Amino acid sequence: MKQFITIIFFFTITFVFSQKLTLIDAKTGKKIDGVAVFNKNKTIAEVSNIDGIVNVFNFKEDEIIIFSHVAYADYQEIKSILKKNKYQVYLSKYSEQLDEVVVSVFKNKEKTNRIAEQIAVVSLQDIQKVSPQTSADLLASIPGIKVQKSQFGGGSPVLRGMESNRVLLVVDGVRMNNAIYRKGHLQNSITVNPNLLERTEVVFGPSSVIYGSDALGGVIHYYTKTPKLSNENNIKGSHFLRYSSINNEVTNSLSAELQFKKWASLTSVSHSNFGDLKMGKNRTHGFDDWGKVFFYSDNLNVNYTENPKKNKDVNLQKNTGFSQTDFLQKLFIPLSKNTDLKFNIQYSTSSDIPRFDKLTELKDGNLKFAEWYYGPQNRLLISSQLDINPNKNWLEKGTITLAYQNIEESRIQRKFESLERSYKNENVKVYSANVDFTVPLAKKRDLGYGFEVAYNDVQSEAYGKTLKISTDKIISFDDDFVVQSRYPDGGSSYFSTAMYLDYRQDITSNSTLNTGIRLTNTHLNAKWIDETFIKLPNNNISLNNTALTATAGYVYKPVKNLQLNAVLSSGFRSPNIDDVGKVREKNDEVTVPNINLKPEYAYNAEIGAQKYFNNKKFRIGANMYYTLLNNYIYREAFILNSSPTIPYEGEDVFTVANVNKGTAYITGVTVSYQGKFSRHWKTSGSFTYTKGRSYDTDLPLSSIPPLFGRFELNYINKKFESGVNFIFNAKKDISDYNLEEGIDNHQQTPIINKNATNDVDKYYGTPSWMTVGLYAKYTLNKNISIQTQFSNLFDTHYKEFASGISAPGRNISISLLTNF
Repeated sequence: MKQFITIIFFFTITFVFSQKLTLIDAKTGKKIDGVAVFNKNKTIAEVSNIDGIVNVFNFKEDEIIIFSHVAYADYQEIKSILKKNKYQVYLSKYSEQLDEVVVSVFKNKEKTNRIAEQIAVVSLQDIQKVSPQTSADLLASIPGIKVQKSQFGGGSPVLRGMESNRVLLVVDGVRMNNAIYRKGHLQNSITVNPNLLERTEVVFGPSSVIYGSDALGGVIHYYTKTPKLSNENNIKGSHFLRYSSINNEVTNSLSAELQFKKWASLTSVSHSNFGDLKMGKNRTHGFDDWGKVFFYSDNLNVNYTENPKKNKDVNLQKNTGFSQTDFLQKLFIPLSKNTDLKFNIQYSTSSDIPRFDKLTELKDGNLKFAEWYYGPQNRLLISSQLDINPNKNWLEKGTITLAYQNIEESRIQRKFESLERSYKNENVKVYSANVDFTVPLAKKRDLGYGFEVAYNDVQSEAYGKTLKISTDKIISFDDDFVVQSRYPDGGSSYFSTAMYLDYRQDITSNSTLNTGIRLTNTHLNAKWIDETFIKLPNNNISLNNTALTATAGYVYKPVKNLQLNAVLSSGFRSPNIDDVGKVREKNDEVTVPNINLKPEYAYNAEIGAQKYFNNKKFRIGANMYYTLLNNYIYREAFILNSSPTIPYEGEDVFTVANVNKGTAYITGVTVSYQGKFSRHWKTSGSFTYTKGRSYDTDLPLSSIPPLFGRFELNYINKKFESGVNFIFNAKKDISDYNLEEGIDNHQQTPIINKNATNDVDKYYGTPSWMTVGLYAKYTLNKNISIQTQFSNLFDTHYKEFASGISAPGRNISISLLTNF
């Protein structure tokens, strides 16, 4: 009996004098061991065990307890507050100090104070604040990025004067760029819905060592939301609703998260419906009719009108509306303490997306196209990711990613005064595997290595249908006719294999060296069958290319609050199916295949400086670079079968093709600042200047934006936030355009002389513009918040550089975020 009483007494004393606290990863919900827990005087110190538990009984109720871990931001809290939070502490791998933000865009998580490259990190809070209608609008808010739009349902990001297939898009560790990413402008960035994102990271400059081909201008890495574990079974939900006045946008996003001890699930569905976009009315540039839509084609759906229709509101850009639905399903399963498994399913689909710039294109003074639209753009991603953390000498951690993607896109067009509608359908299946490992060689010495295999299977078909009309409606089709396929109609494939090494070392306490090397091999096969329009010297081709790229970066911190960076890097882009085998008509020119195309290379040198103030809560930075392009790919007049023209769709047209040129350069600078200058006030701003020109032709390069920038001032006080932003864009003179390639769409700029004999004298170029916007957010409680945006307050009319559509006019958007 005495032994029983003793046992009861022992457990009672243990319970009374033991106050167990659990340390939890804020992102995953997993327990954290090895967290140092101590008071300010360090007279009491404990360490969390393998289950993330630590006893805090010895700390006083009013004492501040500090939590510290090498992989997490330091956190401190009063013990009495911890008691109210049920003795659970969530630690985050992000810090308020600007030089301690952890980025993973290099596949190996690292603090920015050890990274030499220019980077940008957009957090979930930043995304919610910007409240972008599409992910392209989100990218436009990032310092150093300019976005071009040919239609509202699109957005082509420009990084350091490079865009489309020279910029690599990645989502959750899987490269989105495929074998038909084209030169010019690309709308694929919008297939990742911003409401499903947790953060976005951008690396500027050639990044081929880690990511391979296409990363010449930089890498944009989207990270979608991930569920986290919980000791208690939880079901959480959220609903996001937004309305925008400028195009009657209505967006609904619904998420459900299931949290359990051994697995977690996140399901999100987002649907956006966009009406026709209205442009600004205030024409400070002085061109009264520029951009106005006087006539439009009323031939959407099953409508048939023989002639263009007069627009009642010339500032309303008819044929710009569309809808998009996005689905995300993620499963998080910790197989063991050191091994996690993630399943990821993403699906994005849209309605038909009218190609606005084509539907406003004129020929002989009249609208050329009655129909020109993209069919539903479908993107399916299925991936599994295994994260292992053995913490061994030969392997600290690693990630194995297997992915399958299925992309469908189509183009439908018909000219006025014609009943012949053409269809061009493309399907790309991508199978990929990535293996990325990290080995700790010694303290502050890290070796990363990896392998990548990717296979693209491309199918392209084209056909024509003659419409059958009854009382202004399309009721069926009569005859079929032959249409040239956009890509090889016999099928094509693109296979890439690569291996890389990445080494990072702290040479001294205030300097870090980053180096890396990558070997990549690509193999392309393509087969053409139909020769109705184009006959090639060889209808069955095979191209094999190998590239070796390297990088070296150096970080030096001469004093505590100053960081200097220097980078030497190289990148390459191996010609894909679009480069080699595309056939398409634009501006009465037909692009034809060039089966002799070779890879293009970029050699980059840059320097940067970051100066910190206010205990590293405020930063001013600058990055300057010079990039040399060698063997660069350029579109120009091309002789096919000894002739500069071919008969195409009933007309003799000139032929152009992608060819390799000599050398060119792009140079520029981005200056930025961000941070807090008081408890309630924070600010950010940047401006970017870019210049690009070829050495061999002495012509300006395409896709070089004018000087542009953005400045913000924000106020935060508990439940209320507000801010003001100022965005500007300098003029780009027509003499700085590349008029040969046509990528910059100089025909979309104001006409100053209709009778001019050349485009330099006829067109003005991009006029300068500036806008002002306001932002406000009020958090009613932990479950409900309301946000409003007032953009382009002065209703200014302008077009983004190289864009075929005018930017939104004055807009008011209201958002409601509800958690339940």
